[in-house]
Amino acid sequence: MRKLSLTQRLTLVFALMLVISSSLILFIQDRNRTQYSDAMIQNLSRDLASSIAKSGTLMNAQGTAVPAIKTVFGQMMSYNPSVEVYLLDTQGHILANDAPAGHMQHQKVDIQPVQALLAGAPLPIYGKDPRSASALKVFSAAPILDGNRTVGYLYVILQGENYQQLQQGVLTSVLRSSMFWSVIVILVCGLLAGACAFYWVTRPVRKLTQQVTAHDADQQPIIEQLAALPVSMQQDEVAQLKNAFIEMARRIAAQVQALELKDQQRREFVANISHDLRTPLMSIQGYLETLSVKATSLSEAERSRYLQIALTQSEKVGMLAQQLFELARLEHGVVTPQRERFSLSDLVQDVMQKFELAIEQSQLGFHFDIEPGIPLVDADMSMIERVLTNLVDNAIRHTPSGGVIKLRIWSQDQKVMLELEDSGPGISPAVSETLFERPSITDPTRRDNGGLGLVIVRRMLQLHQGDISLIEAPGACFRIFVPL
Repeated sequence: MRKLSLTQRLTLVFALMLVISSSLILFIQDRNRTQYSDAMIQNLSRDLASSIAKSGTLMNAQGTAVPAIKTVFGQMMSYNPSVEVYLLDTQGHILANDAPAGHMQHQKVDIQPVQALLAGAPLPIYGKDPRSASALKVFSAAPILDGNRTVGYLYVILQGENYQQLQQGVLTSVLRSSMFWSVIVILVCGLLAGACAFYWVTRPVRKLTQQVTAHDADQQPIIEQLAALPVSMQQDEVAQLKNAFIEMARRIAAQVQALELKDQQRREFVANISHDLRTPLMSIQGYLETLSVKATSLSEAERSRYLQIALTQSEKVGMLAQQLFELARLEHGVVTPQRERFSLSDLVQDVMQKFELAIEQSQLGFHFDIEPGIPLVDADMSMIERVLTNLVDNAIRHTPSGGVIKLRIWSQDQKVMLELEDSGPGISPAVSETLFERPSITDPTRRDNGGLGLVIVRRMLQLHQGDISLIEAPGACFRIFVPL
């Protein structure tokens, strides 16, 4: 079985709602019309029973007056065939009636509606019809008095069997006409509702469906098409759905770009490792092959020099491998800071003790400028020590003999700031732009930008919500900060 489209389902729902609402309206109107008609008939005929009772003596203490009753019943049936007259005792038992044989269904009626009518209760008031098994009808009633004592009631059904039969025929004709016109109205309204639903509801949905599923002439990916769409400013549900698709497409596009960048970085990382390791490994292999092939012809000094060169290159390979491994651990979240409270000023002094001999051998001057009362920082001490060691080692290696290294520490805006400046040749502007990025053989601007040391330093600081920057100065000047 073919599933209905959204337009067809909406049209069907609207049509069913119209059928149900029309049926309810017809039912309510018929009920209100019946109650209004019954109230009008009962109000107009309220005194009918009283007038009949006054026409003659129908009942006294000795019993019913049969001749008078038959005369009254005959006159009423001839004057108004729609009414039915009954004589009741004070308990509601029927004492006399003019019903044809076999038409009586009850020999007693409820006396409470009679008393409510005589007490002036709001109309319409319904009482039991003795000729019907369950129907309730409006009536007129009057007490029959013997002096000042009530000896019975005159009970007049205002819509008797004859009235019911005539009403049923007219009602059937009216209902057929009402149903016919109701069906016409429902069909017309259903078609109009379907057209409105198609235009106002399904048209935006169909348009959105086409945007989600269609390719353009250049076979642009669907995600890129959706991500390029402007966000709708409307507030209806279809606009919100469209905005949700656009937002989802933008997130997917961003994730795809991130994956492509990660893949590019992975390929670049492999190429960089191959490039960085190739030169020292080829050097080691060349000198070892020379020692192996010419072992007997080389002098002791030559063999010692070749071994020293191979050893130096192997140390370079080991250091590079260690840096690559450490950077990979930092970038992939393997390493997390083990925070503790400590004094950055004390840590700087401990680091400088490791470089006292190197500073003396290079004949460098070292000047401290530490602000008093520096607060403690909450950080990983070993990582911050590695950062300081790297920066000081770079400063010593790039400062010529007789130069000066300056170190300054101060607190600012809930951060501890550290600035290290040397009197070396400085860093060229071309290199400074990519100084803290991973070197790359595929990008000429990052082919030789300082190695991995500063990249590792920056990543360690970023794990502490800190950072490093290059400050303009005659030599090289680095500034770092660590939050408190």
